[in-house]
Amino acid sequence: MSMLNRNAFFALIAAVAISACSSTPEDTTEPAPAPAPEYSATDNEVQGGDYGAQEQTDPALQNRVVYFDFDKANIRPDAIATLQAHAQYLSQNPGARVRVEGHADERGTREYNMALGERRAKAAASFLAANGASASQLEIISYGEERPIALGHAEGSWSQNRRSELNYTSEAP
Repeated sequence: MSMLNRNAFFALIAAVAISACSSTPEDTTEPAPAPAPEYSATDNEVQGGDYGAQEQTDPALQNRVVYFDFDKANIRPDAIATLQAHAQYLSQNPGARVRVEGHADERGTREYNMALGERRAKAAASFLAANGASASQLEIISYGEERPIALGHAEGSWSQNRRSELNYTSEAP
């Protein structure tokens, strides 16, 4: 094989490989609001401290997951009561700390989903801070698409994976 043919052959292989890696087409349909996945008490339970007792009396504190629309990091109206309750708890308990974990569905590149998960975690943390939590109580992390709750490949699963979770890492003394 001549050098020119060999280079053309490798260029063809590279072009095929690049086209095989193209991203999934964007879903242009308007997603339905995501139903909240059911969690058992052990999935999101915080051991000890005042939080457990307060969680039992305030239903908004029982929910520690907020959902996002496709390709968005805006706080939805259905998440406001949950975030306000957690912000109030944090403002009343300065020793409490929460890790806000951002997640994305499987669509898009790994890098894009990590950035989107971070934007979602920051949006939830900013809401908490604007409503009484101090910045020292908040930690932000993105898992992108790496920790899905639902493993399907359709809107029902994707809507559950577009979320931020509030995980308490320490309780008020």
